[in-house]
Amino acid sequence: MSTAALAVKTDVHALDIHPVAGRIGAEIRGIKLSGDLDPATVDAIQQALLTHKVIFFRNQTHLDDQRQEAFAHLLGEPIAHPTVPVRDGTQYLMELDGAQGQRANSWHTDVTFVDAYPKASVLRSVLAPASGGDTVWANTATAYAKLPADLQELADKLWAVHSNEYDYASAKPDVSAEKLERYRKVFTSTVYETEHPVVRVHPVSGEKSLVLGHFVKRIKGYSQADSAHLFNLLQSHVTRLENTVRWRWNTGDVAIWDNRSTQHYAIDDYGTQERIVRRVTLQGDVPVSVQGHRSQTTKGA
Repeated sequence: MSTAALAVKTDVHALDIHPVAGRIGAEIRGIKLSGDLDPATVDAIQQALLTHKVIFFRNQTHLDDQRQEAFAHLLGEPIAHPTVPVRDGTQYLMELDGAQGQRANSWHTDVTFVDAYPKASVLRSVLAPASGGDTVWANTATAYAKLPADLQELADKLWAVHSNEYDYASAKPDVSAEKLERYRKVFTSTVYETEHPVVRVHPVSGEKSLVLGHFVKRIKGYSQADSAHLFNLLQSHVTRLENTVRWRWNTGDVAIWDNRSTQHYAIDDYGTQERIVRRVTLQGDVPVSVQGHRSQTTKGA
């Protein structure tokens, strides 16, 4: 079988899987996502997610908010964002509207400022700009695996403090100060701090991956300067181009990513064009370090 189109067998049919990049990301064709998918297909999607870290589905324009939530239920337990209100008429869905200042524009893993941060996210494009607005994902498991042995040994011992209180202005330079401040107040309505191991063990695959991204406030036990150097050194391995995949959105596309072994970056290069996406996240587990110690929320719980 060629690497251009891998097949994952189910009791019903084979998924039509097309890798997008060498180390992360695959498009799955020929499936209409819904809350009525058969268990074998759902299991195959879950396996593809473990293997490829982020999977893409084009032309899912039939999905609305309720159908997106129903589909997400098949993959796990949906949860609402800890500070941002859900979209009206939904139970768990978070809307990200570029016009309202909701532009990440920096590398992160979703909601790592709490202990059991989401295991996965299901993101639907409601309105894609004609140009720009791509999202890039990075494979944090490959990033760890490719570290030199001595650097792995150091990373295995490190812990980092994550918080939802970070430098919003630097991450969102094209948003008005008024909208930025309004969204910051919502996002930090409760300030969280959580201590995570820099290296966690995936609860399903057993892979080790780096837990970093823009919610990291400091590396425990180091000065601010040394902490910044350590963070930048390890983060630079995550975002090496060979560890990434970039997706050009069309309205109706859906992306699902394993939030335990990826970071992502929504690129803010679409100016005043409209860009709206809606996300459902799935309940995660508390990370466990290489030594078997669990993450702990120390503020905001």
